[in-house]
Amino acid sequence: MLRALIQCANGFLLIIILIGIPAITSARFGSLQLSFAPKTQMLTLWGLALAAVANSFVALALVRGRKERLLCWRWAAIFGMMLLIEYMFAHAYLNFDWLREALQWLQKRF
Repeated sequence: MLRALIQCANGFLLIIILIGIPAITSARFGSLQLSFAPKTQMLTLWGLALAAVANSFVALALVRGRKERLLCWRWAAIFGMMLLIEYMFAHAYLNFDWLREALQWLQKRF
């Protein structure tokens, strides 16, 4: 029961951080999308960091079972890796130009 609660809570956090934050920080004016990218990135980074810290705190202080503690540590690692990827993307250490070029190459071929 506790494991299902942990999974549901973290799934909800993941949806809020990855879908909810970009949705509330962007505005549409007709077909033109107005967005404030630095605010979105900052809120996403903070959300991922808080989720990782919260999972770590729950694993250390609140959960007694071995399996539940391991599940919290896994979620903390998932949020931590996503935080690292988002940070690298926001600071231009990571880009997806290779993906764009591959998709354009496929588009020309087919």
